Amino acid sequence: MTAFDPRTLRDAFGAFATGVTVVTSRTGDGSPIGFTANSFASVSLDPPLLLICLAKTSRNFANMTGAKAFAVNVLAENQKDVSNTFAKPVEDRFAAVKWQDGPAGSPVFPGAAAWFDCTSEEIVDAGDHAILIGRVAGFENSGRNGLGYVRGGYFTPSLEAKAARASVDEDTNVSAVVERAGEILLVPADGDRFALPSTTLGDRDPMDAIEADLLSRTGIQTTAGYLFSVFEDRAGSRQNIVYRTGAAEGAPRAGQFVAISDIPFDRLDTPQTADILRRFISEQALGNYGVYFGNETAGRVHAFAGKA
Repeated sequence: MTAFDPRTLRDAFGAFATGVTVVTSRTGDGSPIGFTANSFASVSLDPPLLLICLAKTSRNFANMTGAKAFAVNVLAENQKDVSNTFAKPVEDRFAAVKWQDGPAGSPVFPGAAAWFDCTSEEIVDAGDHAILIGRVAGFENSGRNGLGYVRGGYFTPSLEAKAARASVDEDTNVSAVVERAGEILLVPADGDRFALPSTTLGDRDPMDAIEADLLSRTGIQTTAGYLFSVFEDRAGSRQNIVYRTGAAEGAPRAGQFVAISDIPFDRLDTPQTADILRRFISEQALGNYGVYFGNETAGRVHAFAGKA
């Protein structure tokens, strides 16, 4: 049997984008329980079946496998705080969300993108997990967009759609905040100034464009993981898209990695670059990122990205 490093395998599984759910049920004494999960899938329309996967090490394992019913709440894109609450050992998780009993008796969230209340149909042993198959006793679809999750961070469909609309202009500038081990990659700009690595979009996908040009220019393999800013430079009549980007090991052929505490703010190429990096540093310290939409002087940060 081939042995894999569990963390490496988990990271590879994380490349598959999923929704975010909160699974709920009740204990033997009737108390509500719930936890965040993204291992959820529809199984059948006739009969109406769905499944969730639950680790055998979960503190909810005994209650869930012994329950006669459970519910799956598909979180809406504005419910990142609910996801985080149910992912942590909070004393009263249900105080953070409006809920009610579903048709089968498990807690459901009226504000969710959708919910499914189920009776327990079958439990299938699956290695270090168990597959819980439920028969849908009732459901509700609010029409809201669901909250997304990929490679350890949240994303929201509506914000990604805004970025897609901004990228239809071939003159769009795509930049990256390339962070590695507490350092940021800066590249030479005019005079003795520094800039974020960037490229002109052309007819390419924005993430493909910045990754390809970074590799060509610096020799460093990067991964454009999360949207960070979308803004219009009104003076230059140009859209700008900025990604948070990870980097592989190695010394870059062009530019240099600079410790976050040593970023030369007085020698950056534009005030916008300084604003982007100051916001990155602030959000990194909180461990909670967002996406800025606006222009070069005014806009709004939509806070959603973080780790569950």
